[in-house]
Amino acid sequence: MKPRLNIVTVGANNLKQSREFYRRALSWEPAKGSDENIVFYDQSGIVFALYPLDKLAEDAEIPADRSGFSGVTLAINLESKDAVDQLYKQVIENGGKSLVEPRKTFWGGYDCYFADPDGHSWEIAWAPFWKFDDNGSLILE
Repeated sequence: MKPRLNIVTVGANNLKQSREFYRRALSWEPAKGSDENIVFYDQSGIVFALYPLDKLAEDAEIPADRSGFSGVTLAINLESKDAVDQLYKQVIENGGKSLVEPRKTFWGGYDCYFADPDGHSWEIAWAPFWKFDDNGSLILE
């Protein structure tokens, strides 16, 4: 079997609020199949989804209570430091919580972190050694 990641689903306490946050903060529009119960975003080969937290936990048969760092971050990789700064500003202006302001990294790149309305941690990053294909997908060489 070829390795693949097809869907990343995160739990939302308020699906309508989270849907609006991703529209305003990241300019993402819901994809076909989205409705009042689930939201899909086409991410060039991977689907990012929002689903009610309680229902997601029930489906996975795990408790819905969350506290502290979950051990997972999601990342948006961009083509320049300026793009990182611009998107970070847009996210914070639209309800994202700043976790780490844009900074130079120990690995030679540039990044920052924010949390969405449900506390999911996101990194926005630029790395001088990363390249992208025509769809904006990261190429690992």
